[in-house]
Amino acid sequence: MTTPAATGVLPDHALRALIDAGAIRATPAIDDAQVQPASLDLRLGEVAYRVRASFLAGAGRRVADRLDAFEMHRMDLRAGAVLEKGCVYVVPLAESLALPGDLHGVTNAKSSTGRLDLLTRVITDSGTEFDRVPAGYDGPLYAEICPRSFSVLVRPGMRLNQLRLRRGQAVLDDAALRALHDAVGLVGGGPARIDGGLGFSVDLSPRAGGVLGYRAKPHAGVIDLDRIGAYDPAAFWDRLSGEDGQLILDPGALYILVSREAVHIPPDHAAEMAPYLAMVGEFRVHYAGFFDPGFGHAAAGGQGARGVLEVRCHEAPFVLEHGQVVGRLVYERMAARPERLYGAGLQSNYQGQGLKLSKHFRAR
Repeated sequence: MTTPAATGVLPDHALRALIDAGAIRATPAIDDAQVQPASLDLRLGEVAYRVRASFLAGAGRRVADRLDAFEMHRMDLRAGAVLEKGCVYVVPLAESLALPGDLHGVTNAKSSTGRLDLLTRVITDSGTEFDRVPAGYDGPLYAEICPRSFSVLVRPGMRLNQLRLRRGQAVLDDAALRALHDAVGLVGGGPARIDGGLGFSVDLSPRAGGVLGYRAKPHAGVIDLDRIGAYDPAAFWDRLSGEDGQLILDPGALYILVSREAVHIPPDHAAEMAPYLAMVGEFRVHYAGFFDPGFGHAAAGGQGARGVLEVRCHEAPFVLEHGQVVGRLVYERMAARPERLYGAGLQSNYQGQGLKLSKHFRAR
């Protein structure tokens, strides 16, 4: 009798097995550094298409055919090219898929991508949703990239998106999440507010001479995504401070803030930050919302880590208050424990983080 395959998010060793079996394909070949504890980094290909508008392929249609209709011009990325703020680009990715019928995928921007306000989403042939790969998908992957605050210099091989694969559904309901919290203590710095996930709030507590967050400058220069720790934050960000525990969000501006709670993700779980909750205010929080197993966890060298929030207000100015709930973490079971955890034996830029800009900026 065959043992049923475990449901949940596939760990690193299962992803490597799919690569070896040809279910995940790439040219050039996949580097082991792309394999994260519960996700695979996806790489940009050699050409970018400037398009008139964002689009989905739609049922029964190929992305390549839609590009013929929407393309304005194309750019060779091999020598580096600038993707300009406010424009929409589609870039074929180096990776493609031939998934078995019991696996489906979800993609999202990597942490550094979100913190630079790059709206980056994956689209597929016959796709009717962004960032969703249907079960059994066989075909190419494309990244749609729209720089919102800063123009960026990109090259082939850069990793802006990540893919995680799931078998079935393993999201913890509130009862299971409470049990997990009782067993391991998922959150510090505040109560565990569990309602459709683990609620988190914004930290706007007054700090003597401290910074509450950052707001993107509207007319900054170009950021080369290969340059790590190279840029002065003052050239791209306004520092925010205050003593009253409040912050008025300007419509259209990007803010980098931090959660009040320090959370951790146990090794046999992963989590996703819900990007938008209409009932808590007309703003979006966190464009890069996947948390790998081991994030903030003691077994991986962490003592809890705060969630960095990429916040954009819509329509009208909105007042954020210290401790206001702004989103939630949805926990999922892993299909198996990863061989490596986030922060343990990996280049993990944000383990144990507090308020932190992307890795491209010098620490202040």
